[in-house]
Amino acid sequence: MSVKLEMLRTFATVAAQGTLSGASAVLGRTPSAISMMLAQFEQEVGAPLFETDRKSRLTPLGQLVLDEARRATEAFDNSVDAIRRHALSTAGIVRIAAVPSATVALLPDVIDAFRKMRPQVRIEISDVDSAAVRARLHRDEADIGIVSARPGDPLEGVRILSDDLGIVCAEDGAIHRAHSDTQGASGWDLLQLEPLISNPLCDLVNDPTVEALRVASVLEARNTTAILSFVRRGFGASILPFDAVRNQPDGVEFFVPAQSPSQRELRKIKQEPDSLRGPALEFWELLNR
Repeated sequence: MSVKLEMLRTFATVAAQGTLSGASAVLGRTPSAISMMLAQFEQEVGAPLFETDRKSRLTPLGQLVLDEARRATEAFDNSVDAIRRHALSTAGIVRIAAVPSATVALLPDVIDAFRKMRPQVRIEISDVDSAAVRARLHRDEADIGIVSARPGDPLEGVRILSDDLGIVCAEDGAIHRAHSDTQGASGWDLLQLEPLISNPLCDLVNDPTVEALRVASVLEARNTTAILSFVRRGFGASILPFDAVRNQPDGVEFFVPAQSPSQRELRKIKQEPDSLRGPALEFWELLNR
């Protein structure tokens, strides 16, 4: 089978537009040229991809092929973009995938130090959760990853720091008032007083109350800025590490429950032991506290 990328891109565009004329406007080609390419593609595949000649409805095979076409064209476009970025950045490039709290609390100082050493090197930061960090490293979309982990779990990568997990709540909310009444001698059960804004760090707290509230939560956010914004708006309370909230604006309170204290670790990870060279290795070495 001699399937070309152009066939996949043309087919995906026709499927998205629903008509040859619509695809013609997007691709800048005549409807007849697009129709001819689709016919060649279907001949290569060996079965129809559209239910009718109007191109508005896919066959079951067409839907499967569309999913694969989108994946293939997206991967190609990402590769081309990466090549262009590398070509423009003659001094090199460092790609970092990090959990949001590390992006807020850890990376600014590291970037500042790195830029003094390598001012011409391009730095790309992806702000994602730990699972996505690992996936980006696996797909070679990042050189260095920074993940959150529970202390005592099987070691992954190299520990950078550990800090306390605590409750972040609105300054005028029920949790704040209850915490003040107990004079700080409170536990994770205070989270029952407000809706929980869930996030992946909740999984690092070994407490049955938190586990139950995580399952029942109807609002989840994975970005530190979004979580704090939601807390300030009175949508509920959440769980964050101290480093993520210490420099945040007014309107929220953070405290570490006196009962069942929990910590998280930030760890730096890479694909292989000797996978880093040049600027990426220098950035890796700066990620220490």
